[in-house]
Amino acid sequence: MREQGTKALLGQSKRVGGFLGEFREFVIRGNVFDLAVGIIIGTAFNDIVKSLVNDVIMPPIGRLLGNVDFADLFINLSDTDYETLAEAQAAGAATLNYGLFINTVINFLIVALVIFLLIKQINRLKRQPPAPAPADPTTKECPYCLSTIPIKATRCAHCTSQLEEAKT
Repeated sequence: MREQGTKALLGQSKRVGGFLGEFREFVIRGNVFDLAVGIIIGTAFNDIVKSLVNDVIMPPIGRLLGNVDFADLFINLSDTDYETLAEAQAAGAATLNYGLFINTVINFLIVALVIFLLIKQINRLKRQPPAPAPADPTTKECPYCLSTIPIKATRCAHCTSQLEEAKT
């Protein structure tokens, strides 16, 4: 009985070792590392885009629209009036934050544009160059003896038949 338990335990440890070995192989294979690097770079890129939108793009647009700070555009859904979104949120008031939504939409559009341009460049690099046009033939077949002769020949070298004039 004890021997059966030991065998079962050993069999189970082999399965766990197999699972861990498979997991280790999966992680080391490279795809996971590539994915992790992509996520880290994507997160950093997201921060850059947010800064671009909030610090570079939106201030001039807000200035053109009469010194509007899009981050402070909100609809107060409570009975109390608040000057800024931060005050309303600190008080726990329900708000509809359409200014933040506008910023987020612009963030998305910029990220989508950059990804589109990146994929477009990758596809351009992957595109195979067009195959070169086939070279003009340098030989033809004699219609009488079916031998291969130069394209400009007017008489077959094999059967001496007179051929039509070579077309240029």
